[in-house]
Amino acid sequence: MSINTIGRLLKLGTWGESHGPAIGATLDGCPPGIEIKESMLQHWLDRRKPGQNKYTTQRREEDKVEILSGVFDGKTTGTPIQMLIWNKDQRSRDYTEIREKFRPGHADLTYWHKYGNRDYRGGGRSSARETAARVAAGGVARAILQDIAPSIRITGYMTQIGEMPINRKNFDDKEIEKNPFWCPDASIKEKWADYIMDIRKIGDSIGSMVEVRASGVPPGIGSPLYAKLDSELAAAMMTINAVKSVEIGDGVGVVSLKGSENSDDIRLVENGTIEFDSNHSGGILGGISTGQDVIVRIAIKPASSILIPKKSITIEGVPTEVVTKGRHDPCVGIRAVPVAEAMVALALADQLLIHRGQIGEIRDYSFTVD
Repeated sequence: MSINTIGRLLKLGTWGESHGPAIGATLDGCPPGIEIKESMLQHWLDRRKPGQNKYTTQRREEDKVEILSGVFDGKTTGTPIQMLIWNKDQRSRDYTEIREKFRPGHADLTYWHKYGNRDYRGGGRSSARETAARVAAGGVARAILQDIAPSIRITGYMTQIGEMPINRKNFDDKEIEKNPFWCPDASIKEKWADYIMDIRKIGDSIGSMVEVRASGVPPGIGSPLYAKLDSELAAAMMTINAVKSVEIGDGVGVVSLKGSENSDDIRLVENGTIEFDSNHSGGILGGISTGQDVIVRIAIKPASSILIPKKSITIEGVPTEVVTKGRHDPCVGIRAVPVAEAMVALALADQLLIHRGQIGEIRDYSFTVD
């Protein structure tokens, strides 16, 4: 049995392959009465679609989403929302030379082990092309959040390409939308541009780090132990193609901290609200949101489809070399930013619906200050 859905109350299922006629998503569990238009979803898809600049794959896709069900008169009906995106710029001939070979670092070999076959045209189901459907569904999740918890804002950005991290002292939210890398540090974006073009010229690829910040998340969202907010977020992020690790808050950085350094001191301010002096926890304690910014970070491996020859075998077990032609991202993290945002939106919307089902409306626990 293959598992192609994620979520507990808000369930996302995606379908389709990279070089098939279309891809799409079915989102079940959306409350009725949420305003949804195709143009609303298209806004998010346009941020992800390929061929927009010289730093990503030159595959040209409109990524135009069509809503087939679950919406009537511009509002959700409470029934499954079916979304369709046509594939229009497949070049399957680019993969003819590898139809009998396994690409190192790719899912070719593992799909063959599991199913006894694999779609060699762009990787089929394992292709990042599938993530367009997630972004469409993420647009619906954002609309749900706007209805249930309008204070929430989700912002993704790149913090590192290869061995070149941003300088967090230069972090500026306003810079994120001004460059093709979603880079919040104006001092490094030109260096990234030159670096990626050098990588592309030699036919190689490079890894990256993407961070997503969800601000305005109400305190009390999430569940102890088996449906922790951080475990649900981590599971969602690990489903994204090429993601190899997930961090919440300081992540692996907590290893070098003392307990006195890692704990986020709590204080009460004059209006009776709680504030923290730091956010090492990434806005989550005991699997439940604290009211601080929720911080999720993902490490994305270099794309496996490269022009540099790599050693492998054929499906008959004969030694060979593999060179993957076609149009590929030299740094897949660039277009992963909107995908990561979408998965955070879906996980948060799912958790808020669970919270509403068990607890009811979001509660405001403020303190009286004498």
